[in-house]
Amino acid sequence: MTNAPDFSLETELEATVGWDEPDDAGDLVSGYADDADPESDPEADAEADPTSGALELAERHALRRIASLRTELEDITEVEYRQLRLERVVLVGVWAGGAQSDAENSLAELALLAETAGSEVLEAVYQRRQAPDPATYIGRGKVEAIKEIVQATGADTVIADGELAPSQLRNLEDRLGVKVVDRTALILDIFAQHAKSREGQAQVELAQLNYMKQRLRGWGGNLSRQAGGRVAGGAGIGGRGPGETKIETDRRRINTKIAKLNRDLREMKSTRDTKRASRRRHKIPAVAIAGYTNAGKSSLLNRLTDAGVLVEDALFATLDPTTRRTTTSDGRVYTMSDTVGFVRHLPHQLVEAFRSTLEEVADADLIVHVVDGSHPDPEGQLSAVREVFAEIGAADVPELVMVNKTDLADPLVVQRLLRTEPHAVAVSARTGAGIEEALGAVEADLPRPSVEVAVLLPYERGDLVNRMHQHGEIDHLEHTGEGTVIRGRANGDLAGELAPYSLR
Repeated sequence: MTNAPDFSLETELEATVGWDEPDDAGDLVSGYADDADPESDPEADAEADPTSGALELAERHALRRIASLRTELEDITEVEYRQLRLERVVLVGVWAGGAQSDAENSLAELALLAETAGSEVLEAVYQRRQAPDPATYIGRGKVEAIKEIVQATGADTVIADGELAPSQLRNLEDRLGVKVVDRTALILDIFAQHAKSREGQAQVELAQLNYMKQRLRGWGGNLSRQAGGRVAGGAGIGGRGPGETKIETDRRRINTKIAKLNRDLREMKSTRDTKRASRRRHKIPAVAIAGYTNAGKSSLLNRLTDAGVLVEDALFATLDPTTRRTTTSDGRVYTMSDTVGFVRHLPHQLVEAFRSTLEEVADADLIVHVVDGSHPDPEGQLSAVREVFAEIGAADVPELVMVNKTDLADPLVVQRLLRTEPHAVAVSARTGAGIEEALGAVEADLPRPSVEVAVLLPYERGDLVNRMHQHGEIDHLEHTGEGTVIRGRANGDLAGELAPYSLR
């Protein structure tokens, strides 16, 4: 016998009366009423068609590394999905000359590069020396100090703020007992993560192989020669002899891969050259946005042309160049291209591999040089970028300096830059401040048509009127009974087509 109430079928049926009748909308309560829809996004609702840059940024953030886990996985059940673990690094630099602030700025930039690559920076040290030690980069005593720091912090990687010779790399790894990488390898790793286009990935792989070819290593049997005869498994005639070492085989394979990548890049370069030749043939001016990495070049391109490219507060966030067609306030057509960012001591391998891309800067009619006004050393950024300009043959291209991030920068620093740079404007790509002035400066620096024209175009030649709007400058336009009177300037090819209708 239990204490449960007596069951009555009629009572239970009466309790279900009205279940099928809908309640007022305001009284409807569900399990999700108090929680936001996990699939909804206010920004996505406001913009039904997200840009390609927004989609790429969402994809990149979805693959963030786990900061709380170590490099080697003890238990795969610690993570729900297979993800890379954060490396714990110690930064090491050598201060060989210049002011102390230069060494500190260089190490701060190296820390940002390491974090962009997916590392956790534990410690940063630098040493004052006349020149890096040829054996260990930092000297024997400093190696022991770094080893103590590595053991105390539990770091698994040491990053050197410079390019290490193969012998320096090997000696440091042997003495520290952890992986050692240099600034060049770190930048190449970031490029490998961020390259999206087929050309960009090929360029990064080419740079990595050129870097790796000089740093091949092997241990124990990996360096022994491939024996011939019976030792080689009975290869017999043609299989005997000393053969190649393993390292020689690896180097030969790398050289073969480099040759293939060079062929592929030559084919891609021909495609790029064809597009560039088409713009030259139609006399379309080209503007290249260049500057230090994370100075805001992509944000500025989005603000000036509504390009919708990826924007992220990270070094080398975008590598693949983006070109957009836009018009001036008076209707002239020109192109604006975003290029790869530069950095101090940009690896030579990257300059060579990305030379076809950097030609966009050298062949431009105007360079918009973007500098981060909020950076601790904006003059150093300007100098580093101009060194690359000289290396790629763009030193003589007209330059317009845009001091970006004025909403974050010290006004005194912005004024100092505007005084020291003969041709500069101050803007904020985030807030839009100064954008109108910047557009006016760009339009004023674009090459102008050189041939003066005064024509009477019949109304059936509306195509020529349209081309004058797009590629020429119109000072006077009047519609008459005989046709359209236009006075202005045009390029040589267009002026030749207008010559039969000249009023002179």
